[in-house]
Amino acid sequence: MDRKKVALCPNPFRDTGLRATLKARELLEARGFATEISPVFKAVNRVQIPESVVTVPIETAVRGASLVVSFGGDGTILRTAQTAAPAGVPVLGVNMGNMGFMAELEEGDLEQLAAAAAGRYEPSPRMMLDVQLLRGGTAVYSGTALNDAVITGVVHTIKLEALRDGRTITKFSGDGLIVATPTGSTAYSMSAGGPLVEPTAENFILTPICAHALAIRAFVLAPDGSVRVKIGNLTEKDAVLSLDGGTPMSLRDGDEIAVRKSVYKTVLAHVGEKSFYDIAFEKLGERT
Repeated sequence: MDRKKVALCPNPFRDTGLRATLKARELLEARGFATEISPVFKAVNRVQIPESVVTVPIETAVRGASLVVSFGGDGTILRTAQTAAPAGVPVLGVNMGNMGFMAELEEGDLEQLAAAAAGRYEPSPRMMLDVQLLRGGTAVYSGTALNDAVITGVVHTIKLEALRDGRTITKFSGDGLIVATPTGSTAYSMSAGGPLVEPTAENFILTPICAHALAIRAFVLAPDGSVRVKIGNLTEKDAVLSLDGGTPMSLRDGDEIAVRKSVYKTVLAHVGEKSFYDIAFEKLGERT
């Protein structure tokens, strides 16, 4: 019988020298699992990745895998999810960053990986967003996000209008707008004053960023249909769109961003005893 395969996806700038990744490989292979290593970000030099380590593209690593293990922070999980979600492979995060809100394990918990690789975890499905940038009615970019799509002005405020089924939800001038998933509700959206939403819920969360109006508030919407955000006259100002904190794309006057619930879901492997509320208060430092 073929051995179950586990894809190990480190951020080489967090897991320097792949210390944790190589320890995880040793533990898993000693218990009969096959492994493949696929760094999520390109290393600058071999300080991050030893020459003796064979790596493969992440598309190869997730093919046939029963689990993806991400070594880094939440950004590493977000990047890994881009490939793992369409492949239908669950993701388990090992926190080697600062916050690590989505990560289940710390570096000292690697002994728990074998149980997770054997399927002993609780699946936590997370809604994702399909995002299109429309210019003159034509899609010039399409992407998927687990946390959020963020529209922001660069230095200057911009005019935005968010619509649902052709009807205006909110219209304002400000620094920008975040369209978040429940998973993303604990990220930038929360910092901008948005609500915390249970991560396995399915909602659009619209959170204005520094709106120049007292009455402008965040909205939590049902996941059906789509949300469209119209960019007003930029009058030579700069504005950008970014998905999950990725490379920003320049926006133009009259551009529209169409957001809908994705057909894909990221499944995070939950292996601990802590609830979402425990993690929220622990990471955010509010509970005494």
